[in-house]
Amino acid sequence: MPAEPGPAPLPLSVGGRTVASYQYDAPHLEPVLGPRPFLHPVTTLGGTAVTDCAPEDHRWHLGVSVSLQDVAGTNFWGGRTYVRGRGYQALDDHGAIRHDAWGERGDDHLGQTLRWESREGGRVLTEERSLRLTPAPQGWRLEFAFELRNATERPVPLGSPGTNGRERAGYGGLFWRLPRPAAPLRVRTPDAEGEDAVHGEPAPWLAVHGDGGGGDDRYTLVLRGADAASAADPWFVRVAGYPGVGSALAFEHEVVLPPGGSVRRAFEVLVADGHIDPV
Repeated sequence: MPAEPGPAPLPLSVGGRTVASYQYDAPHLEPVLGPRPFLHPVTTLGGTAVTDCAPEDHRWHLGVSVSLQDVAGTNFWGGRTYVRGRGYQALDDHGAIRHDAWGERGDDHLGQTLRWESREGGRVLTEERSLRLTPAPQGWRLEFAFELRNATERPVPLGSPGTNGRERAGYGGLFWRLPRPAAPLRVRTPDAEGEDAVHGEPAPWLAVHGDGGGGDDRYTLVLRGADAASAADPWFVRVAGYPGVGSALAFEHEVVLPPGGSVRRAFEVLVADGHIDPV
């Protein structure tokens, strides 16, 4: 049977202007895409797109989302699974992140409870998520926080290709797929610039300067960890292979949640027109 169509996305706005659309449940996505909630499209106040969704190079990259490739053996990221000693394998191990309930909700904010379900349908994690959009002096700001709680009676390890043996490929956590730029992206932190220098390193902020090629569609994103734990995680950055950035929750080492245990991360992202100084 074909999958049920997903519910209509929720528009999110700043000062009455819609700048993001939130697909809060995605039962229509096939399992290999890692069905999960995501933000897309996201735009600057001037209307420049700063997300991509289901691109040909990685169809499981869904705008702005939270996902992990290895949660106690379940792939919530989508695509092939990295297996130690064997490389990427096409496995029937994909889970899904489903909507459970709403908390507070308005035009510029929402709270949501989500369930992370294994391929067999059992709940592995319960997530509490919050989004808030606010005006900022040079654009607008996205506040994105999530808490993952072990919903089982056994320890649950959170991992990545990096924790399974692929060097410097510890993606997973908050991930932002960027649109293909007309000119090379510029990525930098306070002390370094370029993909090789900033990838895999923690820093107080990560700035992305993009150019769609139209003259008026330059943009800047500035990502920051909103608390000490979030700021301590390394940044995950891709420019040469595909455009995407994120904060890596389990870059080299698993995060193991005991029964009832949880981990929380929170971020602030400035979304601005033009190329601006992040400080």
